[in-house]
Amino acid sequence: MPADAVEPGRVRDLLVDRMGRRGLLRAAAAVTTLGAGAAAPLALPSQAAAAPSAGPHVSYPKQILQPGKGPVHGTHYLSADPDRVRWGYVPALDSEPVLRMRSGETVTVDSVSHEGLLEDQGRDPLAWFRERGVAADHVLRDAVAIARDYDRTDRDFDADGPHVVLGPIQVEGAEPGDVLKVEPLSLLPRVPYGVVSSRHGKGALSRRADGSPADGITLDEVMPPAATDGRSTGDPERYGNVSVFTPVRRGTGGQAHGVLPLGSTGEVAFPLNPHMGMMGVAYAAGDRLTAPQLNSIPPTLGGGNIDIRLLGADSAFYLPVFAEGALFYTGDPHFAMGNGEVALTAVEGSLRTTFRLTVCKPGSGDAPSVAYRYPFGETPDAWLPVGLSDPDGPGGGAQISDLDIAMRRAVVNALDFLQDDLGMDRPTAYAYLSAAADFEISQVVDRTVGVHGVVRKSHFGR
Repeated sequence: MPADAVEPGRVRDLLVDRMGRRGLLRAAAAVTTLGAGAAAPLALPSQAAAAPSAGPHVSYPKQILQPGKGPVHGTHYLSADPDRVRWGYVPALDSEPVLRMRSGETVTVDSVSHEGLLEDQGRDPLAWFRERGVAADHVLRDAVAIARDYDRTDRDFDADGPHVVLGPIQVEGAEPGDVLKVEPLSLLPRVPYGVVSSRHGKGALSRRADGSPADGITLDEVMPPAATDGRSTGDPERYGNVSVFTPVRRGTGGQAHGVLPLGSTGEVAFPLNPHMGMMGVAYAAGDRLTAPQLNSIPPTLGGGNIDIRLLGADSAFYLPVFAEGALFYTGDPHFAMGNGEVALTAVEGSLRTTFRLTVCKPGSGDAPSVAYRYPFGETPDAWLPVGLSDPDGPGGGAQISDLDIAMRRAVVNALDFLQDDLGMDRPTAYAYLSAAADFEISQVVDRTVGVHGVVRKSHFGR
């Protein structure tokens, strides 16, 4: 860990310990999402007084965050070494941890985006990104090493998940029946570019295995276009998948924006909203690293590839614990994502993320009651009850991509929270949700689809 990175993390930890998380947010909106070159995580964001819809202020990266270089805000540091990551699969209940830490401590993780590394892109990020104008020294060394040297499992592009998964991290004192509270404290873009990809047979506008279009669309409306589908070749580089390189540029006030082309001469720019698409704890048993129930794509009751765009800096994600030590893992870093993630991916881009991991015991009041049986999110402004279409994942023997199921479960979890934690009677809570809460589509592309509610704290004087 760089010597100049320790003190800022300790300062913030001390402030949180003395003032409490919400007190610190009210006082200074301290550690928001920072630029990669920020020297300390306590600078006030320029948009601290803006409406929640304005999004976080994300500074343009001032340096490439190669492994071990630049600011590290956590007490612990976890790098993405090829012999420690899992490519396409999540840890099992009995997996050996790569790091051990105490409850309430912080850890900085160098997450690596899978885009540019995958087989349909040539599995050579140095070449792939250089073809798009990225200098060799702006390509992450750990990404190059993973694509070149990963040999813990034999990669199967058609069966494996795409994600580079870091972990598991054992949290001292966590036991089955507890909750692990995961707080992303800072998310630093490691590079000034990302990628959005659309792959045949996936995404909102896909074809079925028999070649027919999904319900509600015609074959002409499939994306990528059906005529370009080369999956029958068996060669991923000929599948006809589309990856759109997305540079990050500095806007007004140093705010970082993603940029996409608009016609032949224009462009569309949008602010970044960094978040981790994958945050989870071990949930299933597996007799091998590539057991189907450990596939990284579908989220489960243990979280995982949850893809909720609101779970950025200063949020909290509560996960029921199923294994000794919780065995936390993360991956799938996003620079920005729209609700639904319809094309298949977000703006995928590598992030240096600092988490606080805290064990919450039953009866402590430290976690929403729903979280002891189901993932639950929170931001400074809202509670986020989650619903999944198939929360048991591949281990349950089904893969149900049904938003109706996810919606119903999100509503039930919201009702349980309002009744059991806030004291509303259930019929009134049901009426409130209809009158004033929003239910948003998390994603429709991860086999198990997701919906999350947004219950605003201001309605309850919080």
